[in-house]
Amino acid sequence: MKVILVNGSPRKTGNTYRCLQEIGAQLEKEGIESEIFWLGNGPVRDCIGCGKCTDAGCIFADDCVNEFLAKAKEADGFVFGTPVYYAHPSGRILSFLDRVFYAGQELLTYKPGAAVTIARRGGTVASYDVINKYMGINQMPIVTSTYWNQAFGRVQGEAEQDTEGMQTMRNLARNMAWLLKCLEAGKKAGVALPATERGGSMHFIR
Repeated sequence: MKVILVNGSPRKTGNTYRCLQEIGAQLEKEGIESEIFWLGNGPVRDCIGCGKCTDAGCIFADDCVNEFLAKAKEADGFVFGTPVYYAHPSGRILSFLDRVFYAGQELLTYKPGAAVTIARRGGTVASYDVINKYMGINQMPIVTSTYWNQAFGRVQGEAEQDTEGMQTMRNLARNMAWLLKCLEAGKKAGVALPATERGGSMHFIR
């Protein structure tokens, strides 16, 4: 089993990375493979609602989205990590997630996911809520911890000093590993995925 840990920070080894690193180390202890997937610090296109998603992914192939979707096919779970900018996730990870969930929705459905947010001081809970909404609309079990999945730090390395934050990351990893093992056991026991109704989309313009 494998979990992809998405680093939505433009800083490759900043505090977001440190939190994901803590999660990955604990997952390894639980017998779960992990990989940190960095979005990079170049431009990430926003979704333009063109409706031209294909089996290969998004029509735009000049950033990291399709690379992630290729990896998502083989992944069993996901953690989406972001720094907090103006009490909100980074624009980079939001553009990324908009396109990932449009172009690769079926690659994530029924797979556990978690949000991790890191800030100097405020905005972590609001950002946590934003990331969770992507998973909540896509039938993904949301993995929680013993506190909201957040840590605090401004300059690189400061999140390390947030002992409760690091504890939260380790407990998140344990919960992710437990849920993945439960899902695997259910699959082996013949428990089918739930039936899903489609076609009920509507709006309220008369």
